[in-house]
Amino acid sequence: MTGPLFTIAGKELRERLRNRWVLAVALVFTIFSLLISYFGAAQQGVVGPRSLELTVSSLVSLVIYLVPMIALLLGFDAIVGERERGSLELLLAHPLTAFELLAGKFLGLATALTLSTLGGFALVGVLLFRQFGSEALWHYGGFVLSSTGLGLSFLSLALLLSVLTRERTRASGLAIVLWFFFVLVFDLALLGTLVATSGSEAGARVGDAAAWLLLANPADVFRILNLFSLEQAGGLFGLGALLPPAFASPLWMGLALLGWIVAPLALALWRFKPS
Repeated sequence: MTGPLFTIAGKELRERLRNRWVLAVALVFTIFSLLISYFGAAQQGVVGPRSLELTVSSLVSLVIYLVPMIALLLGFDAIVGERERGSLELLLAHPLTAFELLAGKFLGLATALTLSTLGGFALVGVLLFRQFGSEALWHYGGFVLSSTGLGLSFLSLALLLSVLTRERTRASGLAIVLWFFFVLVFDLALLGTLVATSGSEAGARVGDAAAWLLLANPADVFRILNLFSLEQAGGLFGLGALLPPAFASPLWMGLALLGWIVAPLALALWRFKPS
Protein backbone atom coordinates (compact mmCIF):
# COMPACT_ATOMS: atom_id res chain seq x y z
CA MET A 1 0.00 0.00 0.00
CA THR A 2 2.79 2.42 0.83
CA GLY A 3 4.68 1.82 -2.42
CA PRO A 4 2.32 3.75 -4.73
CA LEU A 5 1.79 6.41 -2.03
CA PHE A 6 5.50 7.20 -1.81
CA THR A 7 5.79 7.05 -5.59
CA ILE A 8 3.18 9.81 -5.93
CA ALA A 9 4.83 11.78 -3.10
CA GLY A 10 8.24 11.51 -4.76
CA LYS A 11 6.79 12.63 -8.09
CA GLU A 12 5.24 15.74 -6.51
CA LEU A 13 8.44 16.60 -4.67
CA ARG A 14 10.65 16.10 -7.74
CA GLU A 15 8.42 18.40 -9.77
CA ARG A 16 8.75 21.16 -7.16
CA LEU A 17 12.52 20.66 -6.99
CA ARG A 18 12.83 20.57 -10.77
CA ASN A 19 11.03 23.87 -11.31
CA ARG A 20 12.92 25.39 -8.35
CA TRP A 21 9.74 26.09 -6.40
CA VAL A 22 11.35 25.07 -3.11
CA LEU A 23 14.36 27.31 -3.74
CA ALA A 24 12.21 30.28 -4.74
CA VAL A 25 10.01 30.09 -1.64
CA ALA A 26 13.02 29.56 0.62
CA LEU A 27 14.64 32.69 -0.84
CA VAL A 28 11.45 34.69 -0.26
CA PHE A 29 11.33 33.56 3.37
CA THR A 30 15.03 34.28 3.84
CA ILE A 31 14.88 37.79 2.38
CA PHE A 32 11.78 38.89 4.27
CA SER A 33 12.83 37.30 7.57
CA LEU A 34 16.25 38.95 7.40
CA LEU A 35 14.72 42.32 6.60
CA ILE A 36 12.29 42.03 9.49
CA SER A 37 14.96 40.79 11.91
CA TYR A 38 17.36 43.62 11.05
CA PHE A 39 15.03 46.53 10.36
CA GLY A 40 11.91 45.66 12.36
CA ALA A 41 12.84 48.21 15.04
CA ALA A 42 14.35 50.81 12.70
CA GLN A 43 11.67 53.36 13.68
CA GLN A 44 13.11 53.33 17.20
CA GLY A 45 16.60 53.92 15.81
CA VAL A 46 17.69 50.31 16.38
CA VAL A 47 19.07 48.02 13.68
CA GLY A 48 19.61 44.32 14.15
CA PRO A 49 17.94 41.71 16.38
CA ARG A 50 17.92 43.31 19.86
CA SER A 51 15.22 41.16 21.43
CA LEU A 52 14.16 37.57 20.82
CA GLU A 53 10.55 38.41 21.71
CA LEU A 54 10.43 41.33 19.30
CA THR A 55 12.04 39.35 16.49
CA VAL A 56 9.69 36.38 16.85
CA SER A 57 6.63 38.64 17.17
CA SER A 58 7.59 40.43 13.96
CA LEU A 59 8.20 37.16 12.13
CA VAL A 60 4.81 35.86 13.31
CA SER A 61 3.11 38.63 11.35
CA LEU A 62 5.15 37.72 8.26
CA VAL A 63 4.24 34.04 8.54
CA ILE A 64 0.52 34.66 9.04
CA TYR A 65 0.28 36.65 5.82
CA LEU A 66 2.74 34.73 3.64
CA VAL A 67 2.68 31.03 4.58
CA PRO A 68 -1.10 30.45 4.17
CA MET A 69 -1.05 32.09 0.75
CA ILE A 70 1.90 29.97 -0.41
CA ALA A 71 0.30 26.77 0.91
CA LEU A 72 -3.04 27.51 -0.77
CA LEU A 73 -1.36 28.31 -4.08
CA LEU A 74 0.68 25.14 -3.81
CA GLY A 75 -2.21 22.76 -3.28
CA PHE A 76 -5.40 24.20 -4.73
CA ASP A 77 -5.03 22.43 -8.12
CA ALA A 78 -3.53 19.16 -6.86
CA ILE A 79 -6.66 17.17 -7.73
CA VAL A 80 -8.82 19.49 -9.81
CA GLY A 81 -5.87 20.17 -12.09
CA GLU A 82 -5.44 16.45 -12.75
CA ARG A 83 -9.17 16.19 -13.39
CA GLU A 84 -9.19 19.06 -15.91
CA ARG A 85 -6.18 17.65 -17.76
CA GLY A 86 -7.87 14.25 -17.94
CA SER A 87 -4.96 12.56 -16.16
CA LEU A 88 -6.85 11.69 -12.98
CA GLU A 89 -8.57 8.66 -14.51
CA LEU A 90 -5.28 7.64 -16.09
CA LEU A 91 -3.52 7.71 -12.73
CA LEU A 92 -6.24 5.66 -11.07
CA ALA A 93 -6.13 3.13 -13.90
CA HIS A 94 -2.84 2.00 -12.37
CA PRO A 95 -2.81 -0.18 -9.23
CA LEU A 96 -3.41 2.92 -7.14
CA THR A 97 -6.26 3.71 -4.75
CA ALA A 98 -7.87 7.11 -4.28
CA PHE A 99 -6.45 7.21 -0.75
CA GLU A 100 -2.91 6.57 -1.99
CA LEU A 101 -3.23 9.25 -4.65
CA LEU A 102 -4.50 11.97 -2.32
CA ALA A 103 -2.27 11.05 0.61
CA GLY A 104 0.75 10.81 -1.70
CA LYS A 105 0.08 14.24 -3.15
CA PHE A 106 -0.26 15.72 0.32
CA LEU A 107 2.95 14.07 1.49
CA GLY A 108 4.93 15.29 -1.51
CA LEU A 109 3.60 18.85 -1.32
CA ALA A 110 4.02 18.90 2.46
CA THR A 111 7.65 17.86 2.10
CA ALA A 112 8.29 20.64 -0.43
CA LEU A 113 6.58 23.21 1.80
CA THR A 114 8.49 22.01 4.88
CA LEU A 115 11.86 22.14 3.11
CA SER A 116 11.23 25.67 1.86
CA THR A 117 10.09 26.85 5.30
CA LEU A 118 13.01 25.32 7.17
CA GLY A 119 15.48 26.57 4.56
CA GLY A 120 14.00 30.06 4.57
CA PHE A 121 14.25 30.55 8.32
CA ALA A 122 17.61 28.80 8.83
CA LEU A 123 19.78 31.88 8.36
CA VAL A 124 17.80 33.93 10.90
CA GLY A 125 18.23 31.05 13.33
CA VAL A 126 21.99 31.27 12.92
CA LEU A 127 21.89 35.02 13.57
CA LEU A 128 19.73 34.60 16.67
CA PHE A 129 22.07 31.90 17.97
CA ARG A 130 25.06 34.21 17.60
CA GLN A 131 23.16 37.09 19.22
CA PHE A 132 21.34 35.38 22.10
CA GLY A 133 22.97 31.98 22.54
CA SER A 134 21.64 28.44 22.40
CA GLU A 135 18.60 29.12 24.62
CA ALA A 136 17.11 31.31 21.89
CA LEU A 137 17.07 28.35 19.52
CA TRP A 138 14.49 26.53 21.65
CA HIS A 139 11.87 29.22 21.24
CA TYR A 140 12.86 29.98 17.67
CA GLY A 141 12.75 26.27 16.84
CA GLY A 142 9.21 26.14 18.21
CA PHE A 143 8.31 29.12 16.05
CA VAL A 144 9.68 27.46 12.90
CA LEU A 145 7.92 24.19 13.75
CA SER A 146 4.60 25.93 14.29
CA SER A 147 5.12 27.92 11.06
CA THR A 148 5.45 24.62 9.24
CA GLY A 149 2.30 23.38 10.98
CA LEU A 150 0.41 26.48 9.89
CA GLY A 151 1.48 25.88 6.30
CA LEU A 152 0.41 22.23 6.46
CA SER A 153 -3.00 23.19 7.83
CA PHE A 154 -3.64 25.50 4.88
CA LEU A 155 -2.24 22.86 2.52
CA SER A 156 -4.88 20.47 3.88
CA LEU A 157 -7.54 23.11 3.27
CA ALA A 158 -6.22 23.59 -0.27
CA LEU A 159 -6.47 19.87 -1.00
CA LEU A 160 -10.02 19.88 0.37
CA LEU A 161 -10.91 22.71 -2.02
CA SER A 162 -9.25 20.83 -4.87
CA VAL A 163 -11.33 17.74 -4.12
CA LEU A 164 -14.64 19.58 -3.76
CA THR A 165 -14.39 21.72 -6.91
CA ARG A 166 -14.65 20.69 -10.54
CA GLU A 167 -12.93 23.67 -12.16
CA ARG A 168 -9.44 24.98 -11.57
CA THR A 169 -10.51 28.62 -11.82
CA ARG A 170 -13.17 28.13 -9.17
CA ALA A 171 -10.66 26.39 -6.90
CA SER A 172 -8.22 29.29 -7.26
CA GLY A 173 -10.97 31.81 -6.49
CA LEU A 174 -12.06 29.90 -3.41
CA ALA A 175 -8.44 29.67 -2.25
CA ILE A 176 -8.20 33.47 -2.35
CA VAL A 177 -11.49 33.79 -0.47
CA LEU A 178 -10.23 31.34 2.12
CA TRP A 179 -7.04 33.35 2.61
CA PHE A 180 -8.98 36.59 3.06
CA PHE A 181 -11.39 34.97 5.50
CA PHE A 182 -8.85 33.37 7.83
CA VAL A 183 -6.11 36.00 7.61
CA LEU A 184 -8.11 39.25 7.44
CA VAL A 185 -11.87 38.93 7.91
CA PHE A 186 -12.11 36.47 10.81
CA ASP A 187 -10.38 38.60 13.45
CA LEU A 188 -12.05 41.81 12.26
CA ALA A 189 -15.48 40.20 12.56
CA LEU A 190 -14.61 38.84 16.00
CA LEU A 191 -13.37 42.20 17.27
CA GLY A 192 -16.39 43.94 15.78
CA THR A 193 -18.71 41.58 17.63
CA LEU A 194 -16.87 42.21 20.90
CA VAL A 195 -17.08 45.98 20.46
CA ALA A 196 -20.76 45.84 19.52
CA THR A 197 -21.65 43.81 22.62
CA SER A 198 -19.35 45.53 25.13
CA GLY A 199 -21.13 46.94 28.14
CA SER A 200 -24.19 44.75 27.68
CA GLU A 201 -25.30 41.87 29.88
CA ALA A 202 -24.45 39.42 27.14
CA GLY A 203 -21.00 40.94 26.62
CA ALA A 204 -19.20 38.57 29.01
CA ARG A 205 -20.84 35.52 27.48
CA VAL A 206 -19.97 36.74 23.99
CA GLY A 207 -16.38 37.34 25.07
CA ASP A 208 -16.09 33.85 26.50
CA ALA A 209 -17.47 32.31 23.31
CA ALA A 210 -15.23 34.53 21.19
CA ALA A 211 -12.16 33.29 23.07
CA TRP A 212 -12.93 29.70 22.10
CA LEU A 213 -13.80 30.76 18.56
CA LEU A 214 -10.13 31.63 18.09
CA LEU A 215 -9.55 27.88 17.78
CA ALA A 216 -11.70 27.97 14.63
CA ASN A 217 -8.92 29.84 12.84
CA PRO A 218 -5.53 28.12 12.34
CA ALA A 219 -3.86 31.52 11.94
CA ASP A 220 -5.06 32.56 15.41
CA VAL A 221 -3.95 29.24 16.90
CA PHE A 222 -0.51 29.84 15.43
CA ARG A 223 -0.44 33.41 16.74
CA ILE A 224 -1.36 32.39 20.30
CA LEU A 225 1.14 29.53 20.19
CA ASN A 226 3.97 31.98 19.52
CA LEU A 227 3.05 34.66 22.03
CA PHE A 228 4.96 34.71 25.28
CA SER A 229 2.01 35.12 27.66
CA LEU A 230 -1.79 35.09 27.85
CA GLU A 231 -1.66 38.81 28.69
CA GLN A 232 -0.10 39.49 25.29
CA ALA A 233 -2.74 37.35 23.59
CA GLY A 234 -5.57 39.01 25.46
CA GLY A 235 -4.33 42.46 24.48
CA LEU A 236 -3.84 41.42 20.88
CA PHE A 237 -7.34 40.00 20.44
CA GLY A 238 -9.14 42.48 22.72
CA LEU A 239 -10.28 39.67 25.03
CA GLY A 240 -8.60 40.87 28.20
CA ALA A 241 -8.62 38.14 30.84
CA LEU A 242 -11.20 35.98 29.04
CA LEU A 243 -8.72 33.65 27.38
CA PRO A 244 -8.93 30.16 28.95
CA PRO A 245 -5.84 28.95 30.86
CA ALA A 246 -5.51 26.08 28.36
CA PHE A 247 -4.46 28.66 25.77
CA ALA A 248 -1.19 29.10 27.70
CA SER A 249 -0.27 25.45 27.07
CA PRO A 250 1.92 24.88 23.98
CA LEU A 251 0.78 21.24 24.05
CA TRP A 252 -2.92 22.05 23.75
CA MET A 253 -2.41 24.74 21.15
CA GLY A 254 -0.08 22.44 19.23
CA LEU A 255 -2.78 19.77 19.26
CA ALA A 256 -5.30 22.34 17.99
CA LEU A 257 -2.98 23.16 15.09
CA LEU A 258 -2.51 19.45 14.43
CA GLY A 259 -6.29 19.11 14.29
CA TRP A 260 -6.36 21.73 11.54
CA ILE A 261 -3.93 19.57 9.55
CA VAL A 262 -5.73 16.28 10.07
CA ALA A 263 -9.41 17.30 9.86
CA PRO A 264 -9.48 18.93 6.38
CA LEU A 265 -7.30 16.15 4.97
CA ALA A 266 -9.58 13.48 6.45
CA LEU A 267 -12.62 15.26 5.01
CA ALA A 268 -10.91 15.47 1.63
CA LEU A 269 -10.18 11.74 1.73
CA TRP A 270 -13.82 11.04 2.62
CA ARG A 271 -15.24 13.24 -0.15
CA PHE A 272 -12.74 12.31 -2.85
CA LYS A 273 -14.59 10.82 -5.81
CA PRO A 274 -12.38 10.33 -8.87
CA SER A 275 -15.25 10.38 -11.37
